Amino acid sequence: MRYLKYSDIDLLPNYSQLYSRVDADTSVEFLGKKFALPIVPANMQSVVDMDLCRSMSDEGYFYIMHRFGNSLKDVVSQMNDEDWSLISVSMGVQIPDKKDLVSIAREGQRVDYITIDIAHGHCERMKIAIEAIKKFLPDTKIIAGNVCTATAVRDLHAWGADAVKVGIGQGSPCTTKYKTGFTMPMFTCVKKCSHLISGSWEDQSCEKIPTIADGGIKHNGDIAKALVAGATMAMAGGMFASCVDSPAASSNVGNVTHKAYFGSASAENKGHNNNIEGKLTNIPCNNMTVLEKMSEIKQDLQSSISYAGGKDLDAFKYNNVSYVEV
Repeated sequence: MRYLKYSDIDLLPNYSQLYSRVDADTSVEFLGKKFALPIVPANMQSVVDMDLCRSMSDEGYFYIMHRFGNSLKDVVSQMNDEDWSLISVSMGVQIPDKKDLVSIAREGQRVDYITIDIAHGHCERMKIAIEAIKKFLPDTKIIAGNVCTATAVRDLHAWGADAVKVGIGQGSPCTTKYKTGFTMPMFTCVKKCSHLISGSWEDQSCEKIPTIADGGIKHNGDIAKALVAGATMAMAGGMFASCVDSPAASSNVGNVTHKAYFGSASAENKGHNNNIEGKLTNIPCNNMTVLEKMSEIKQDLQSSISYAGGKDLDAFKYNNVSYVEV
């Protein structure tokens, strides 16, 4: 079996039943809420900040605020004080994060989504972190990751995760596959991780475990490929870090504006050089705001739905779209 990246396949078009691509519905149901697009900017310090997350929430997009710089408790408190319509935050598996859960619960703060965000999510500390959220914030939806095997997805879901973030070593600023040797090409990774069910066929309680495909999204069309592979949503970093209003620092190189995009396990993010599995990459600015980029993605995804022969994101499901290896 050949293991495939998004660039290793091309999708094949079906008969279109749409009069116009603008009629295509790009909205997605994700853990009980409806969002305008099945794409979320990576929860990284060079990709999103509080201002961008607030703007995305107000516009009906899903977001995940990163876990760096401020404590989980402080971020949640600010979002509650400002009455955000959606509260979606990140945490690690450290003891301070778990103490913050107790404080948040004691103060009755609302948290809609918590993403437990670590490099290798199939581990005992992930299980303990999920159990802590379930204990102190039982109404909060849990996204856990990252992993890249079906076994890991099943385990995280069994431990209590409502959705799983899949992808290891495939993001452009990530050096995990070079430094450790461990990874899986994204299209194959998503296919293996995104067709698993919970419950049982006998009592009709089965449902697909939701996944976010994290890594390897270089072009808008890769989002459609991730959905064809089975992901519920896709996560992208560079295409948003390159926006004019991203928190990534700007610099001029040969009269071209570049943005400093770095991974969560990079020295730039950690502030030290121990256990580094990421790097800083200067990428050309795309001269769009994040919301303008989201609008462009919507238009392209509407075209993808038309090519897939559907009316909404279901067009990408049930093996409806064929592909060829290139």
